[in-house]
Amino acid sequence: MIERYTLPEMGRVWSDEHKYALWCRVETLVLEAHAAAGRVPADVVEPVRAAPPPSPARVAEIEETTQHDVIAFLTAWADNTSPRSAAAYVHHGMTSSDLLDTALAVQLTDATDVLLAKADRLVAALRDHGLKHRDTIKVGRTHGVHAEPDVWGHRVADLAFAAARSRDRLREARARVGVVAISGAVGTYSLIDPSVEVHVASALGLRPADASTQVVLRDSISEWVSALAIIATVCEAIALEVRHGQRTEVRELSEAFGSGQKGSSAMPHKKNPIRSERIAGLARVVRAAIVPVMEGIPLWHERDISHSSTERVFLPDAAITTDYLLHLTTGLVENLVVDADRMRANLESTGGLIYTSSVLLELVEGGLSREDAYALVQSAAMETWNSGVPFRETLRTRAAGSGVTLDEARLDEICRPERYVTQLGPLFDRLAALS
Repeated sequence: MIERYTLPEMGRVWSDEHKYALWCRVETLVLEAHAAAGRVPADVVEPVRAAPPPSPARVAEIEETTQHDVIAFLTAWADNTSPRSAAAYVHHGMTSSDLLDTALAVQLTDATDVLLAKADRLVAALRDHGLKHRDTIKVGRTHGVHAEPDVWGHRVADLAFAAARSRDRLREARARVGVVAISGAVGTYSLIDPSVEVHVASALGLRPADASTQVVLRDSISEWVSALAIIATVCEAIALEVRHGQRTEVRELSEAFGSGQKGSSAMPHKKNPIRSERIAGLARVVRAAIVPVMEGIPLWHERDISHSSTERVFLPDAAITTDYLLHLTTGLVENLVVDADRMRANLESTGGLIYTSSVLLELVEGGLSREDAYALVQSAAMETWNSGVPFRETLRTRAAGSGVTLDEARLDEICRPERYVTQLGPLFDRLAALS
């Protein structure tokens, strides 16, 4: 991922320097287990443990000749080992994927922990914002068209619970990708004892794979990427709400606009939802990782390396982008500007059409058939749409023409927006308990 969208903590997880440090750690743990079991000389462990990880530049230089990244790493690391003879026992009984998949599991879980911390912050920001606006009346929309009265906190609560579910999916995926496979060339432990795998897994805080051939089957990694894509898409849903709310004709929501910020090189009046639009664009990047990574599940005759190049690109990019998306989205929510007066004005802008559902039921409960009540209310509503005359007036006229008596006092009560949200108390109780 380009530097523009890479935050330092997540960038470090996927850096070459960190990767080679992890490779050294895994190889050292394997060597320790061998030495403890008496399979290699005990005096080789300390020189190997003390050898600094090779530089990415040195590994790349050797790989130009070997065309094999693990062999290049082992050679470069051996060059850093004193005495160099101790390095002869490094990678003892292992195959490349034992190292690669185990170190990748550490990277995936480390990356997940960074993401989970940011996801917690997003959930908290949405929860607090929703509770703050539990009484902020707005119009609820369906298909982008005014429907019934609602409160802004209700919509935010929906997004908060979605963010929490997405975070929890990622936590579950973390457990499944956090596996160690150190089982030899075809996964039969032919040259390495299964106790080595157990030792390494315990030291890394992971668990041994249930089974592996030469590689761990990629279903769990595919699940992990899918979990990131869902998080990214929930971030986009939040951003889309802001983008709609910031349209000039709506103007109910807006991103924070800092001192000195510019919206357009040509139009000085512009205040554009640039953060929300960036979220929308980057969510596409994360979703794009799903299919390429998933296609690494079926490999030719138990193991090829077609998944390797895909994962080198998409796993870091998906993690780095999701990390940045969570950062952006949390900042968006924490600094969101809500125009409650504009929300109220928009709610009232259709002249009372948002009350037709309650008026319909009131007429039915007063004795009209549903068909007749619907026809009466709809005819009055269509006249309001076409003429701009307030709905109560068109309803009164249509009712009189049909011989229907209206209870004006009752209509005063049901045409009150607060009446529509009185049942939301338990929802906000659940929101308050969200963590």
